[in-house]
Amino acid sequence: MSNQVETLVEVQLTNRNRATVFWRGVLVAPFFIFLGSFQALTHAGWSAPIVAVPAFLALVFREVYPSYVLTFNHAVTELSTRGSAYLFLLTDDYPSIERNPNIAVIFPDIDGGKKLNRYLPLVKWLLAIPLYIVGVVYIVLSIILTFFAWIITSLTGNYPEAAAKTVLGTIDFWNRVSGYAFLLVTDEYPSFSL
Repeated sequence: MSNQVETLVEVQLTNRNRATVFWRGVLVAPFFIFLGSFQALTHAGWSAPIVAVPAFLALVFREVYPSYVLTFNHAVTELSTRGSAYLFLLTDDYPSIERNPNIAVIFPDIDGGKKLNRYLPLVKWLLAIPLYIVGVVYIVLSIILTFFAWIITSLTGNYPEAAAKTVLGTIDFWNRVSGYAFLLVTDEYPSFSL
């Protein structure tokens, strides 16, 4: 098993519902309002609605990753990934607030934090700055590809495979970066590749 956060999405390339693809931006709004309610509760600012500070403090001072924080962060990361997969047209399944077997985020085994360096969380956010810059480029590329894929899928009902690979790679990239810098579930520096 990898020591990185893994993202698995069963991408739907053919036989797409062209009406829901066309109105995707409107249809997904209630879901992101729901997801944003977690953000308001955790005061996470612009980042994903995760509980980062308790995990940071527990790792640095006790060398333990609280299981309830890990469970919450995993659930919210999967929820966010379901929303992103729907928004970026990877699937026609409306993002469920419960688990979806077609979309999964797998965290590495951290054994309650015993496998993690207790002092690395102090600098991970700083070490990840190059990853943020590359990630912004990937997001811009994914938005452009999704716009063209939106037109093609709205007209033909088929999602371009090249766009799917790039968009899924971007979601996976940001989940890896988040797992390293914010969720603190791995000490292995994520690769820059999609």
